[in-house]
Amino acid sequence: MARLASLLTIFFLAGCLGTPENVEPVKTFQLKQYLGTWYEIARLDHSFERGLEQVSATYSLRKDGGVRILNKGFSIQENEWREAEGKAYFVQAQITGHLKVSFFGPFYSSYVIFELDQPDYQYAFVSGYNSSYLWLLARTPQVSNTLKSDFVSKARELGFNVDELVFVRQKSFGNDQSSTQ
Repeated sequence: MARLASLLTIFFLAGCLGTPENVEPVKTFQLKQYLGTWYEIARLDHSFERGLEQVSATYSLRKDGGVRILNKGFSIQENEWREAEGKAYFVQAQITGHLKVSFFGPFYSSYVIFELDQPDYQYAFVSGYNSSYLWLLARTPQVSNTLKSDFVSKARELGFNVDELVFVRQKSFGNDQSSTQ
């Protein structure tokens, strides 16, 4: 019985480190250039982010060679900031934009960067291990409508349910602005 439980755990964890069908991680990834703060422009909604605005993720190096992740968002309902700290490590070669992330102890899930602005790293299209997880991240809280449209088109082409996308409300330069399509 213990052996079966171990095998099921291995299969479950391996599935969480995969990629959605047709999604390929970028192969020219440079971690040091990716570090810093990213703003969430759009996402497929999940309970861990539901109701959050002004969402950002800040990536920095850990002493063990991994990546420290600090996610932050403002809950309108609770009128307070929420933060979650996690860690990430490469799944494949360090030039491949496929990392495993954990916010909950020993459990990891895929973080797949499948499109990245080259060479400046001003935006990234990111998925999880399946097509239920999708984000558009940018270095600035606001992006062009053209970039949003390109993101939606690419996501639709890859099989993501773009009708469920949430465009995240961000504050910029003291003005409350909402990202819209």
